[in-house]
Amino acid sequence: MAGPFRQPPAGPCRPSRTGRPSRPRTEMTMDFLIALVYLAGVVGIALVITRVVRTRGGTGGPVHDRYEVAFLNGGPARVVDTALAALQADGRLAIGGPGIVAVVRPTAHDPVERAVLQEHAAAPHGALHHLRLGVMRHPAVQEIGDALAARGLVVAPATRRTTARWCGALVLAAFALFPVSIVLTVIDLADSPEFRLPFVFKVAPMLFVAFITGIVCGSIAARQVTPAGRRALFEYGREHGHLADPGHLVAVHGLRALPDPVLREQLVAAARFYAPPRRNRRGRRPSPTHFSSSDPAVLGAATEWCATNSSCGGGGGSSSCSGGGSSCSSGSCSSGSCSSGSSCSSSSCGGSSSSCGSSSSCSSSSSSSSCSSSSS
Repeated sequence: MAGPFRQPPAGPCRPSRTGRPSRPRTEMTMDFLIALVYLAGVVGIALVITRVVRTRGGTGGPVHDRYEVAFLNGGPARVVDTALAALQADGRLAIGGPGIVAVVRPTAHDPVERAVLQEHAAAPHGALHHLRLGVMRHPAVQEIGDALAARGLVVAPATRRTTARWCGALVLAAFALFPVSIVLTVIDLADSPEFRLPFVFKVAPMLFVAFITGIVCGSIAARQVTPAGRRALFEYGREHGHLADPGHLVAVHGLRALPDPVLREQLVAAARFYAPPRRNRRGRRPSPTHFSSSDPAVLGAATEWCATNSSCGGGGGSSSCSGGGSSCSSGSCSSGSCSSGSSCSSSSCGGSSSSCGSSSSCSSSSSSSSCSSSSS
């Protein structure tokens, strides 16, 4: 329309400027959870690996004698069997049926042999299985493990248990987070209008790596002997492979290498006495006649190493071992004294010169109870 009232032509239509569409709150939450899972996984894996490496490291070095070799190969039980084989071989000790020990010449050449003679004097009837268990818990044997642990050749039981808990926590966390990630994936897909990679696929690699790391580190942490300990055993075997005395053979190869078949069967029977019962394929506990002298569970059975600041259990009584002293419980001294004029001496496990358990034994009878103290 011409004239002064004509309106100007309309310009080209331009879209109004608006900001970028904001990301859904659910997507931002999922991205935060993904970052959190990866951060926690990396930290957990690093902590577990670092602990395993530190607890299994050490200065290392060679073993000092055959008792350290025996401890590395079979724990306290192998140490005692080594001493008994040496004492029997040169006629200082006689072991007859049914598992009765008699001292022929009370001469000891080392602390472990002295522990055998001391425990034999305290044994009620000279029974081999009782003597064997008592010497295993004697400080002369326990301190061998402490010395090896100080040099990094073995790992103390308490340290192995703590590391195993760390590895178990990592495995359990990875296993538990997988179903949680599936639930979060369903929630994410329900709130998302467009398709994107599911949440579970994004966190699955980290969960898998954490799960495998926990299992592998747990299996490594369960081993008592460290790589340095295995190297020391290899060097000892290469340098002393020519020795053929019974004590050396037992320390290196176990009871199956003992040349005396009678002594071998007696020691196997003594080891079988306190061996934990195992179930057969049908789930039943085997009877004592089902054990054989070649059973590795019997030949390698070892009483728990009572390291420093841990407890000595098992056997006929219970006792507590700490860094500074010990208490005799279960049928022994009460109120710090014994009746009939006998006395109970304080002792400690591991790092000092005496221990609790069978080495400082309080044997009670119908009329009196006596406590015999022992020192390594």
